[in-house]
Amino acid sequence: MATQRYLALDVMRGATLAMMILVNTPGDWGFVYAPLLHADWHGVTITDFVFPFFLFIIGSALFFTSRSSGQLAPAIKAKKIIKRTALLFTIGLLLHAFPFTTALSELRILGVLQRIALAYGIAAFIVWLPTTQRLMAALGILVAYWLVFILTDSSYHLADNIVRHIDITILGAEHLWQGKGLAFDPEGLLSTLPAAVNILAGFEATRLLVSQPAGEPNNATSRQFKLALYAMCSITIALIWHRWMPINKSLWTSSFVLLTSGVGVLVLLLLVRLEPYRATAAIYRAFAIYGQNPLFIYVLSSLWVQCYFLFHIDGVNIYAWLNNQLNSIAEPYLASLLFALGHVALFWGVAYALHKKRIVISV
Repeated sequence: MATQRYLALDVMRGATLAMMILVNTPGDWGFVYAPLLHADWHGVTITDFVFPFFLFIIGSALFFTSRSSGQLAPAIKAKKIIKRTALLFTIGLLLHAFPFTTALSELRILGVLQRIALAYGIAAFIVWLPTTQRLMAALGILVAYWLVFILTDSSYHLADNIVRHIDITILGAEHLWQGKGLAFDPEGLLSTLPAAVNILAGFEATRLLVSQPAGEPNNATSRQFKLALYAMCSITIALIWHRWMPINKSLWTSSFVLLTSGVGVLVLLLLVRLEPYRATAAIYRAFAIYGQNPLFIYVLSSLWVQCYFLFHIDGVNIYAWLNNQLNSIAEPYLASLLFALGHVALFWGVAYALHKKRIVISV
């Protein structure tokens, strides 16, 4: 088995984190270029690939973690998985609670980190299975999720879908996201199951990319070509399946999983192919540095922005004040983008400082 860890994997993680900060931190949500917004419902934009790419990279990291901890007893590995899942979920809850002025009766329970936690917990146990059984489990989740919509006669509409109904029944409407004008959480409980498949896709893609089967020649190009074919098949199936199960991030449909996983593989392969060129070295290094402490940077960026709303300058909160300064030198859409890019640069600076001190903060 090869021991190489592709720089491209670290670059993809850093680029995904940078994109996540970019799309989460516009100066004014009323003035955002269309590609930097999520699709309103069915369909995808560039922004809709950010979260599944993050899960994909978690799957990649899971491959290396699983390989290094292969000799541990199952009970010890299970304890580690459960502990990490609980810790990530708790951090997500605390982020929603900050600055701790929201009543517990109205606290949103689900969210990005909570989905990462639960999807990771599911995937981390599935990867214990042999390869064929892992693939069957992933396929089974996607098909079962589709069948749930069919067998419950659930629609794919915002107000009437099985994901929303389950969340309201189990968690209560007051604990769900209200961003679309009603109680519906895009990180719902049921839709977290197919999200785990994005993690499994990252695991399998990394396994195929870096592992040399016993008795076979070390032909990286051949492995990459096969992986590209798998990715194209995944995308093709997603586009066909879209007719019966629409590609939809908010519901995290099975077709959405196949599309984003396939594109994720192709992006990773592109980064691998460009890796040896000197022209990409500086860019690769910058993104690799960004991705060294992804959880810490993500949490810090969220807390940092929330703190803007706690303090005021000239009668407006700091978030609005900063955006107003940019509006004085640029038109609203550009000003909003510059605000976001400024934060991408700011947190790269934090990542670089940690890198220089060789500090890696992980859960």
